[in-house]
Amino acid sequence: MTATVSTHTLDAPGATITYDVRGTFGEGVPLLLIGSPMDAAGFATLAGHFPDRPVITYDPRGTARSTRSDGHGEIGPDDHADDLRRVVEAVGAGPVDVLASSGGAVNALAWVARHPEQVRTLVAHEPPLLTMVADSEPMTAAVEDMYATYQRDGLGPAMAKFIFLVSYDGLMPADFAFPPLDPAQFGLPTADDGSRDDVLLGQNLRRCTGYRPDLEALRSASTRILLARGATSGRTVAARGADAVAAALGTEPVEFPGDHAGFLGGEYGQQGEPDAFAKRLREVLDEA
Repeated sequence: MTATVSTHTLDAPGATITYDVRGTFGEGVPLLLIGSPMDAAGFATLAGHFPDRPVITYDPRGTARSTRSDGHGEIGPDDHADDLRRVVEAVGAGPVDVLASSGGAVNALAWVARHPEQVRTLVAHEPPLLTMVADSEPMTAAVEDMYATYQRDGLGPAMAKFIFLVSYDGLMPADFAFPPLDPAQFGLPTADDGSRDDVLLGQNLRRCTGYRPDLEALRSASTRILLARGATSGRTVAARGADAVAAALGTEPVEFPGDHAGFLGGEYGQQGEPDAFAKRLREVLDEA
């Protein structure tokens, strides 16, 4: 049986936030599925595996249906955390369980540090926190290079560097430099259209990866916090981010099927292992 999906908006300073609700509140603990900059569409397959509880998805500020009225400048995890607080307040059904992936996991850690009462269990899946990994300096320098490339040359050359970076397996050497990369080989545009408002490269990239989580607040939070990594993610930086935060909190990372995109079921042309991922998520949440 397919759950009914209702779409809602809320006004926030500088933005209108759009979120979706599947199912009916009162039937199980609500489950919030979030990414960043990935929007609600990326969780369509995973949400369908939880018909026994209401599922909330949303478009992060500046992405898809959640439009900004304050321009296109950089924002950070604390801004997104405030929006997550607003969404849970708007639905009036907390505390919720949360599966947060990638930049969404960074934002969720910022949210739980400030409002742990809103979240029962947080599964933070592969947060790309460059502040926490052993090769923080060269990784951060690579991100700065990528951002400079975007501002100078536009989307294609910068996204080629992004794809290379997130796929890099292992510790980055101190003298790392990007090799020559052809955007066309990744199916990216080679011409610069002049825009500089990309939600990943222009809005979230530097402040997300450069965020330093409040470990003291997370250790004392009432929320059950689990760091998760993909079974096939190897030593890519987002998986190592999960390992590092787990170690800092005195816990072990929880392994999930697939890689960084393990929950995807064909969204954006990417096929993960959504059935196995959903089963693992259910197991982890039921342990609470």
